[in-house]
Amino acid sequence: MRAEGFIAVIASIFLAGAALPRSALAQNDYPTRPVSLIVPYAAGGVADVAMRMLGDKLSTRLGQQFVIENRPGAGGIVAAQAAASAPGDGYTLLMTGNNTAIAAALFKSLPYNVLADFASISTAAFFDMLIVTRAGSPLHSVKDVIAAARANPGKLNIGTINPGSTQNLAAEMFTSTAGIKAAIVPFRTSPDMAGALLRGDIDVAFEFYAAVHGLLVDNKLVALASAGPSRTAYLPQVPTVIESGLKDYEVTSWNGLSAPAATPARIIAKLNQAAKDVMPSPDIQNRAAEMGMAMRWSTPDEMTARMKADISKWSAVIENAGIARRE
Repeated sequence: MRAEGFIAVIASIFLAGAALPRSALAQNDYPTRPVSLIVPYAAGGVADVAMRMLGDKLSTRLGQQFVIENRPGAGGIVAAQAAASAPGDGYTLLMTGNNTAIAAALFKSLPYNVLADFASISTAAFFDMLIVTRAGSPLHSVKDVIAAARANPGKLNIGTINPGSTQNLAAEMFTSTAGIKAAIVPFRTSPDMAGALLRGDIDVAFEFYAAVHGLLVDNKLVALASAGPSRTAYLPQVPTVIESGLKDYEVTSWNGLSAPAATPARIIAKLNQAAKDVMPSPDIQNRAAEMGMAMRWSTPDEMTARMKADISKWSAVIENAGIARRE
C-alpha cells in the first residue's frame, strides 16, 4: 500500500470514531456526572431512607454522586411526571413501586404510563404490613379479629391512614378476603391513628413497622400478624396472616428504581449490576432490618412483572371495595 493510501485509511477510521454519537460514547463511561434520583416522598420517611442508603452505595460503586431529589405530593404523580419527561440518558431515575401500582389502579387517567414510559432497573426495599392492636385488647389473634367482626357485623373499627394508601387498601382487602363487615376508619397521619388505637377508639390498625415500632418496643401496641409471605426478621415471633388461617391474604409493599423508557439498555444493565453488587452489603441489610425493611435485588423483568401483578391486584381490591376511581 502506498503511503498516501495508508494515511487515508487511518484517517477514515479516526473520522468514523469521531462521528459516533456523543450519547454512544457517554454510555461507555456512564456515569460521568451526578445522577438525580427522584423520590415521591418527603425526606426522612422510611422509603426515603431506603433510597438514600442505596444511593450512597451506588455513589461509591459507580464513582458519581446519586443525589436524592424529594418531590412529594399527589400520590407520587408529580414525581413520576417529572421523571417521565426527563431525558433518557441515565441521569434521572425514579423510585417506583407499590405506590406507583396503586396510582395506576386508582386514577382514571395519569399524565404517564408506568409500564410504557419507564424502564425497570431493580427492586430495592420491601415492607410487610402489620396488623396491630393496643396492649390489653381482648383481640389476641387474626382469628379473634375475624370472630369479633362476624359476631357484630359493622361494629369492628379498623384504622388506616388516608384512603387509597397501601394501608387503607390492605384493610379493604382483609375484609373482603375474610368475608367480614367492618368499619374502616381513615386518619390523616400514622400518629393520629396510633393515638386513636391507644384510646380504644378503633380496635385494630394496619400499618408498617417503621411507623409503630416505638410503641411496639414500649409494649403499648401488640402486633397480631404480619402480612408478608413469611415471618419477618424483626418480629420473628409474630405469625403471618396466612399462618393465622387467612390463606389468600398477602400484602408486601415495595419500591425500586426505574428510568425513563428511552434510557439505553446498556445503562439499565450497568445500574442493575451495581444494585446487585451493593444490595447484600451488611450495613444496608442490618440498617434496613432495624427499620422493618428487607432490601432485595431483582432483574428488570422481575420488577416489571411485579408491577403488572400489583396493578391488577389493587385494581381488583378497588373494584371489590366499591372505591370510586379518581380523576
